[in-house]
Amino acid sequence: MYVTYLAGGIASGKSTVASELETLGAWRIDLDQVSRVVLGAGQPCLDEVAQLLGEDVIDPQTGEARRALIAERAFATPEMTARLEAVELPYIREVLVRALRGECCATTNPVCVVVEVPLLDRMESMLDLADEVLCVVCPLELRRRRAIGRGMTGEDFDRRVARQTSESYLRAHADTLFENGGTREELVCQVRDWWASREAAGWELGASGGWVGKHHGGGIPGVAR
Repeated sequence: MYVTYLAGGIASGKSTVASELETLGAWRIDLDQVSRVVLGAGQPCLDEVAQLLGEDVIDPQTGEARRALIAERAFATPEMTARLEAVELPYIREVLVRALRGECCATTNPVCVVVEVPLLDRMESMLDLADEVLCVVCPLELRRRRAIGRGMTGEDFDRRVARQTSESYLRAHADTLFENGGTREELVCQVRDWWASREAAGWELGASGGWVGKHHGGGIPGVAR
């Protein structure tokens, strides 16, 4: 099983790439959803977050996380953001590894898994779990126009971009780049070409030092390929 991380900024086309990979046969994992799992009611991660940010981040009636309050306090300072990540990331890694080793993979035996990563720079401690890092990049002004065209305000877009991984970081850490300055069809063609090249290579790990393992060891311990 070939594990990829997929990263890209807001309105960059990351969802289009993920959807096309899923259509081609990849199993799709969204780390935003994994984060929601680890912050679920009664989960030990949520208890630790409450110890860090205050017991009132848990709704006393439902036991659910008050996510808006968690975000407000966590993003108050860079130091607090880092402390929250230090709590969450080990739990996220544990759930991700379980998912990759779990029954779904064993039953469906996908040749490829695509893990959608909201913030690649927060994932450096988990790069060893991936065989390849895919990044989608798109000119900022084009992303802004696309986001506004979907109903987002320019101010909201600017705020979100300020909290996301920079394009220069994505370019520096990508094994493969999808350039999305053109049409959706052009982006989809890039994805299909990537899939065809990996399929032709038999999803091998690139022992000759090709396109795999540029920044990481590659692979999930204990997961058959």
